[in-house]
Amino acid sequence: MTSRNFLTIDDFDIDGKTILVRVDLNSPMDTKGNILDDMRIRSHVATLKELEGAKVILLAHQSRPGKKDFTLMKPHAHLMSKLLGRQVSYVDDIFGTFAKIQIASMENGDVILLENVRFYSEESLERTPQEHATTYLVKKLVPFVDIFLNDAFAVSHRSHLSVVGFTELLPSGAGRVMEKELVSLDRAIKGVERPSIFVLGGAKVDDSLRVAENVLANGWADRVLFTGVVANVALAASGVNIGKVNIEFIKSQGYENQIEKARSLLERFRDRVCLPMDVAVNDNKKRVEVPIFKLNSNSLPINDIGLETIVNFTKEIENAKTAVLNGPAGVSEIDEFALGTHEIIKAAVKSEFSIIGGGHITAEVDHLGLEHRFSHISTGGGACIDYLAGVKLPGVEALKVAARKYHEIRKI
Repeated sequence: MTSRNFLTIDDFDIDGKTILVRVDLNSPMDTKGNILDDMRIRSHVATLKELEGAKVILLAHQSRPGKKDFTLMKPHAHLMSKLLGRQVSYVDDIFGTFAKIQIASMENGDVILLENVRFYSEESLERTPQEHATTYLVKKLVPFVDIFLNDAFAVSHRSHLSVVGFTELLPSGAGRVMEKELVSLDRAIKGVERPSIFVLGGAKVDDSLRVAENVLANGWADRVLFTGVVANVALAASGVNIGKVNIEFIKSQGYENQIEKARSLLERFRDRVCLPMDVAVNDNKKRVEVPIFKLNSNSLPINDIGLETIVNFTKEIENAKTAVLNGPAGVSEIDEFALGTHEIIKAAVKSEFSIIGGGHITAEVDHLGLEHRFSHISTGGGACIDYLAGVKLPGVEALKVAARKYHEIRKI
């Protein structure tokens, strides 16, 4: 029995059982319905290979209503069949008569993928597990299922029906993707190996500041290095004139109020927060290095951290035993301004334990071919940010409740 506060595949007798697995197959697609990146689909292969002696029902979504790629799950089933090396049958139904007939006729080793769960309107409502457990979808599928596994960490920050509804009525645990996410992120913050460095960048300023406040206040980070737009906000908060164009960009993104939050963070933790000492500005698509003290009201757009900052930051990261990276250091999609992001990534793989928090920086890791050098690359951008910021994820909390119920029943 696992000593963790959630159950895993190891806690259940799998063979011969019917197992409902919530997976995250949400992938970028072109206008013809072709899947452009199979990373999320590939991530679930390990879980499914361990369930070969069971009947496996997969529940997943693609995009959301109103989006052009809100579509059927047929391409996902086809691609998953290739990756898994055995047939994954697509069922164009979720909980109707056809779906129930297909489930009832399954044999051990069969895998079926039900239709896009977000086609059912109640899926995306934010409700409690108890409320979701009363819906038709749950009531219709539960009689056919022995065990529920949540392997979709990336959507577990949502209290959606397919994430939390089944945990109320079925023995429930974490698939291998979910398990690895929780174990790795807990190691990065609670079982931390020192020194621990968090490098927070990208354009989502509020997310980075939430994470910084949490890991600094709890003593989980020895140092936080700011890059990207969040660094510009922090520089402005520290009194640096970053230039009208950069302030206007911050305002256009709705982050002007974050300057005061950054100022408060700096007042509390200034000795543990590192800001850039120079930046790279975009002068008609050319990279120009500018020291912080030379920035002024007429400064050009800041698109990357500067060379001196890159040298200092990478030294700190290389000497860290734990390195957590979230968000690029600059406008990394432009080659001239990808230097900071790439050098930070290269430095992080030298740490004993290294994590990428998902999102845009993952693409740069893939571009450099360094994905296998990281200890963990999160599959969930928003869920990962929330977890690192100390927010309780509904999907994870539901698994903890299910584990307590499971243990109580076994004691009787």
